[in-house]
Amino acid sequence: MKRLTIKDIANHFNVSISTVSKALNDSYEISVSTKEKIQRFAKENNYKPNFNALSLKSRKTKTIGIIIPNMLNYFFAQVFKGVEKVANKRGYKIISCISNESYEKEKETLEMLSNGSIDGVIVSIAEETELQNNFSHFENCIAAGIPIVMFDRVAERINCDKVITNDFDGAVNAVQHLVKTGFKNIAFISTISNLQIGRLRHQGYLKGLEKENIAIREDFIINIKEDDYKEYENVLTPIFAQKDIDAVITTDESSAIAAMKVAIRKGHTVPDNFSVIAFSNGILARHSSPKMTTVSQHGEQMGATAAEKLIDKLENNNDTHNETFIIKTDIVERKSTKSYMVVHN
Repeated sequence: MKRLTIKDIANHFNVSISTVSKALNDSYEISVSTKEKIQRFAKENNYKPNFNALSLKSRKTKTIGIIIPNMLNYFFAQVFKGVEKVANKRGYKIISCISNESYEKEKETLEMLSNGSIDGVIVSIAEETELQNNFSHFENCIAAGIPIVMFDRVAERINCDKVITNDFDGAVNAVQHLVKTGFKNIAFISTISNLQIGRLRHQGYLKGLEKENIAIREDFIINIKEDDYKEYENVLTPIFAQKDIDAVITTDESSAIAAMKVAIRKGHTVPDNFSVIAFSNGILARHSSPKMTTVSQHGEQMGATAAEKLIDKLENNNDTHNETFIIKTDIVERKSTKSYMVVHN
């Protein structure tokens, strides 16, 4: 059956296409009786607007894309929740895609989305993209008039809005929290040492030790491959057996849980004589035993901020000003560390 078009409705009533369009959009310019006749006819004949044709005419799809590096990370799920909440509130649809940390997948996805599917993109850069230091696909997208907002993992040289957390300060605060609750042999475990956010957390850890006048021990800095999460405990067991580590700061929750298990097997009691702080603030932290103290990155707030900024830019075509928004981290105290308030009361 042939799809009913605006032109068909116009011919049926012997009116202009413009009149039908205004009637379907409930314009005050068309009389109530004409509007009712046209709207009733359209409904009875199952008229559906052609959104592709509308978007070609207006050059707006009212759709934004979001590209995340992986789907298993709770932090990215929280970011998506924040994006979705703002997009729904402001009348935008979302197309969500996953790069799986692949440069090629990210590039192909961006090209696909940019081909008339979306008005703008929110993206956290894939690991391969950062390692290759190749961001030309983002430059091409922006040059084509499609704005980008980067979050969490960003490319400094790309001229776009960015939303990040203060990873450096978060690590400094984590060190200070541990020292103030009586721990000084603090190890740093990273599964993202090849990413900028991992390096910032590492630098924050070193700065935190410096502020507390604690000597840096290179053998307390442990780098693990992120995709070897099933092997975390095996990697950490011999290290903990040889070192006098009494606390750890980790860049993720999985390695934190592994460290906690290894420490308990070694005879430590958490948090009495061993403490753990992990970055993020996800499901694992809430359900670990004991529940884990974290550096919260406020993923939902980050997603909401990214979406607000992108939509503001889309709705103000003259806005060429780009900013970097910093979401402050904070320590969420649970049972894997001593409470600072209890220690000092």
